[in-house]
Amino acid sequence: MSRQRSMEKILASEFVSIGELVRLSGCRYSTLKFYTEEGMLPFKQEQENLTRRFPREEALLKIKEIQDLKKQGLSIPEIKERLVEK
Repeated sequence: MSRQRSMEKILASEFVSIGELVRLSGCRYSTLKFYTEEGMLPFKQEQENLTRRFPREEALLKIKEIQDLKKQGLSIPEIKERLVEK
């Protein structure tokens, strides 16, 4: 298991891990993993070690957008549809 990066290094990075995204967004790991599996949260995957790396700024904006749509009462399928429309 690797050592956690400092928040300063995370904020300076273009890409972050899902664990770092949890720290930045305050969302639960299982929630972010669900969003990823449903194709709602984009990521890049290194071919050799299979580590998913999320573009920090884009991912945080997407999480905020999903949370805003959830607050409006939209279901997951409706949110996915809205995200595709963009």
